[in-house]
Amino acid sequence: MELLIPTQLAIFSISIILLTRFSSSSSYSSPLSPSNLHPLVVDSALEHLNYTAISEFRLLNRRRILDCPDLNPYLQINVSGDTAIGNEEYLTVNVTGVMVPAKSDWVAMISPSNADVSDCPLNKALYAETGDLSDLPLLCHYPVKAQYVSKDPDYLSCKKEECQEYKDGKCTVTTCGGTLTFHVVNIRTDIEFVLFAGGFATPCVLKKSNSLTFANPKQPLYGHLSSIDSTGTSMRITWVSGDKEPQEVQYADGKSQTSEVSTFSQDNMCSNDLPSPAKDFGWHDPGYIHSAVMTGLHPSTSSSYKYGSDSAGWSEQVQFRTPPAGGSNKLKFLAFGDMGKAPLDDSVEHYIQPGSVSVAKAMSDDVDSGNVDAIFHIGDISYATGFLVEWDFFLHLISPFASRVSYMTAIGNHERDYGGSGSVYKTPDSGGECGVAYETYFPMPIPAKDKPWYSIEQASVHFTVISTEHDWSENSEQYQWMKGDMASVDRSKTPWLVFMGHRPMYTSGSAGGVDQRFLNAVESLLLDNKVDLVLFGHVHNYERTCSVYQNQCTAMPKKDQSGVDTYDHSNYSAPVHVIIGMAGFTLDDFLDEPSDWSLIRISKFGYFRGHATPEELQLEYVNAGTREVEDIFRITR
Repeated sequence: MELLIPTQLAIFSISIILLTRFSSSSSYSSPLSPSNLHPLVVDSALEHLNYTAISEFRLLNRRRILDCPDLNPYLQINVSGDTAIGNEEYLTVNVTGVMVPAKSDWVAMISPSNADVSDCPLNKALYAETGDLSDLPLLCHYPVKAQYVSKDPDYLSCKKEECQEYKDGKCTVTTCGGTLTFHVVNIRTDIEFVLFAGGFATPCVLKKSNSLTFANPKQPLYGHLSSIDSTGTSMRITWVSGDKEPQEVQYADGKSQTSEVSTFSQDNMCSNDLPSPAKDFGWHDPGYIHSAVMTGLHPSTSSSYKYGSDSAGWSEQVQFRTPPAGGSNKLKFLAFGDMGKAPLDDSVEHYIQPGSVSVAKAMSDDVDSGNVDAIFHIGDISYATGFLVEWDFFLHLISPFASRVSYMTAIGNHERDYGGSGSVYKTPDSGGECGVAYETYFPMPIPAKDKPWYSIEQASVHFTVISTEHDWSENSEQYQWMKGDMASVDRSKTPWLVFMGHRPMYTSGSAGGVDQRFLNAVESLLLDNKVDLVLFGHVHNYERTCSVYQNQCTAMPKKDQSGVDTYDHSNYSAPVHVIIGMAGFTLDDFLDEPSDWSLIRISKFGYFRGHATPEELQLEYVNAGTREVEDIFRITR
């Protein structure tokens, strides 16, 4: 598309020209509005929205970068403070010397700073999976985040006016400016801020800031714990660093273990004839992932650790708690799915989960109270989906609580799925990550690489954790594992059997989400092995069923003396299913006329809390905003 500039307009007002040429000013007020997108994107939004988060910002990579003629000698973009950035900072970005401020002016954070943000004509027609099928070149590198300068309320009204030239004591040239704040965490590679005109749809580069580096790119960060077995005597700590040399964890007053170091590269990412985001412009160097197992611990006991090295630096001392051993009495756990992350500033990113920050804060407070032994995150972890830098922001978000108790995970479609990669579903939901990033950041006690199923026992509960994204058909390896695992449970030791995965068997969500083939293949295993509780995500709300099998209620809960729904499993008839995908992603509505098996439906951000003893499971839905319990039920034996 050619840019036609009316000759009567001054060339320095290029931002106004772009605004006039391509849209009205109101079109930039809502980056998610379909009216702002290429017609082919709008037409394909239903097909692609669920896994590529179509928006103007998401399609920056599909926009031609115009040669932005700039005869403005006053224009500057600067970052306040030191050029060496700490591990977490809020950077102030100042745009000054603007002749005519426009609503379409915006600033992007780019990393690494030498990334090419210009036109890439050799990459035409790539990324049909973004939904944009037009023959346009790619932006050579994807911004980490971006903000319109009009986020500063004084920008468009030019309240930050400066005089640039005087004549005979009078100001003859004035310019405007704006100030933005960017939340930055240590992503190891240097960064710069780039000022664009033309909005997200037709961007051109006006000015670049100086390059900024992190004070310590090797700093060990984002530690998170996981269990390796059911004893409660060993725990794995995993962290990220820019240092490839082994480091160590020091813990329990004098013990230490050396880390194993791993990483992954663009060559490890999946792709098809059309390269994936992870393979190309969404790539960001993950640094090195360190993992070490702390042994000789005691179950249900508090201790402390720090990780790092003298050369790379050390983490702070972290207080943590081991989970109870399998077969012991009490367990308090949290569970949820579909959390992701959201910016802690006014930026837009390619995929934002608006409830994630409030849910993370609420769970962190719960962990701080000392009433949590373990956490289970059942799929759709970070929603990085091929934009690898977003894993760092997610790990930063969960570190305050994932570093203190066991943080166990299940794989979801946004970690694993990609056509031709072996996943059950062929949609490119992982953006080409194909489970590689997930398994590196979250090593679980799985049988082998790309076989992300496992079981673990904590106190009176046996947790069977599966992958709904890998083959679960009757002749599959995973099916046989599920069958053997659940059949082997010693119910005198762990009387409760909880089954977890990502995609549900039942939902009243208006967008659906049930694969009938999965239900037909696996549901009978749950009944045969007397599974008590089934937890799934994928659908972004909270829903509780009756005791349900083959879409029929086999039993209804009864009210106890406190009015709490109670399921009596001393007379077992079928599992209780609960959807807990309400931890961050934009919430789903419910059908106007749900099925009879649906008892409780809540579309609010929150998380699931459980308290297990050998006699009962007490289970709650917690509203993250109010911290109130909005659903409570019991399962007894």
